[in-house]
Formats: sequence, C-alpha cells, structure tokens
Amino acid sequence: MNSATQSRQGQRILQIGVALLLFSSLEGFAIPYFAVPKLGLSVHTLSALQGVLLLALGLLWPRLNLVAMPSRIAFWFLIYSDFAILAAYVMAAAWGAGNETMPLAAGAAHGSSLQETAIKAVAYSSAPTGIISFGIVLWGLRIIE
Repeated sequence: MNSATQSRQGQRILQIGVALLLFSSLEGFAIPYFAVPKLGLSVHTLSALQGVLLLALGLLWPRLNLVAMPSRIAFWFLIYSDFAILAAYVMAAAWGAGNETMPLAAGAAHGSSLQETAIKAVAYSSAPTGIISFGIVLWGLRIIE
C-alpha cells in the first residue's frame, strides 16, 4: 500500500483521538445535567479511553503492513465502532434509558421500548466492526498468520 495513504490515515486517527480527549474534557462539565448522570460519567470515561486508544493506534498505523483495501476497511470500521458505542452511551445518558442494554451503568433508568431498541441497534453494531478492524490490524502486524 502507498505509505503516504497509510500515513494520512494514521494522522486522521490521531486527530480523532485528540478530538475525543477534548470531547471528554468538555463533556465532564455536563455530567450532572444528563438524565442519568452515572451514564454521563460512563460517556466521559469511554471517550477518554477511546481517545487514548486512537492516539496509540494512530502512531502504530503507518507501521502496519497492509494493502489498500484491508487498510481502508480497518480504518473505517475502527472509526465507526468507536463512534457507534459512544453514541449509544450518549443516547442512553441523554434519554434516561439503557437499562436493558447497560444495566450496571443505567441503574433503574428505563426508557421507552423505541429508545431501548435504538440504543441496542447502535451499540450492537459497534462490536462486529471493532472486532474485524482489530483482526485486520493484528494481521497487519503479522501477529496472526
């Protein structure tokens, strides 16, 4: 793969990681104003964790030994899985829902069945894309052969 393309993807991942850390910093001020503050704290922690993870992956990305298509798939699946799970937590915190999907964080907060279904759809779509992305990255590092 063209090393310039992979380097550009690494730069984008670094930028998104910094943006998530900034989001986490600002979102921390809004925690008490969420319908479920405990889920607001989960959003804060999750976005900080994702930001640090993306910073590490952004530095690693140009060193991967990937061809064009797997690199694109891993890049976009990684970005999607990060934002999908974060969006699910933000939806649950803002709506006061999520008891069916994330009962430990949501506590007794139970939204309508439409809200719970929307949270589940967004949250459950993040896992397969994240796993595929991680598998491609491992393959690019030649850990799996």
